[in-house]
Amino acid sequence: MGGRQVLAARQLLAETLDGELPEHERMAAARSVVAELGSPDRLLELIAELASGEGDPHGCARLSYRHVLGFDKLLLIDDGPRHMLRAHLWHPGRGAIGKEDIHNHRSPLASCVVRGRLAMELYAPDGNDGIEAARYQESLADGSADWLLESTGPARLRLTQVAEYAAGSTYALPAHTLHRAWCDTAEPTVTLFLETGAGRRRHTDVFTAAGPHPGTVPKVPLEVDDYLSELDALAELLRGS
Repeated sequence: MGGRQVLAARQLLAETLDGELPEHERMAAARSVVAELGSPDRLLELIAELASGEGDPHGCARLSYRHVLGFDKLLLIDDGPRHMLRAHLWHPGRGAIGKEDIHNHRSPLASCVVRGRLAMELYAPDGNDGIEAARYQESLADGSADWLLESTGPARLRLTQVAEYAAGSTYALPAHTLHRAWCDTAEPTVTLFLETGAGRRRHTDVFTAAGPHPGTVPKVPLEVDDYLSELDALAELLRGS
């Protein structure tokens, strides 16, 4: 199930994050993991190894796709409900449905910016002031990987923080934190993204001011050959950084 780099990454995830941890300790531990695995040389070695066919290319390709928020989501290591380690390749100016969505996640997360720069805004619900938005409850369709979006009415959100993360930066967020992020440069941005923890939420919350969403948004997985090609191209991008 993997070469030397894959096995070393799995071991680091297990040693650092397995077991019951309070959320704040889990986020700190996850942040240390992405900082270690997201160092350019180590990540390049891991991705090059995966691009050669090590790991689980068939399983990871099924969970890799071009996200509606404007980035390619490439699963690197899948440890089921405990840990999912991904590489995100953000393309400047690319976005489709929901490119301005504010959302949260099913699990605590940590991320390391490996190349480029990421901008982020954090939000909190505000019943009186703030921006107007339509609220949706997002879940996964039974029998497919599609997103289901159920409208739950209007909402107001207050901007609480604006941040920029340059290459080498890391951050971690609790599962419920409302945020949106985007590539903040004219060049592609690469991030290493980790979701962790067995207690995943059944749904996420999505807020948009960009107009109504369809009830179902298809999630089209990559074919295995395309997945390996994307990893190979990502390795070349990292070599040129």
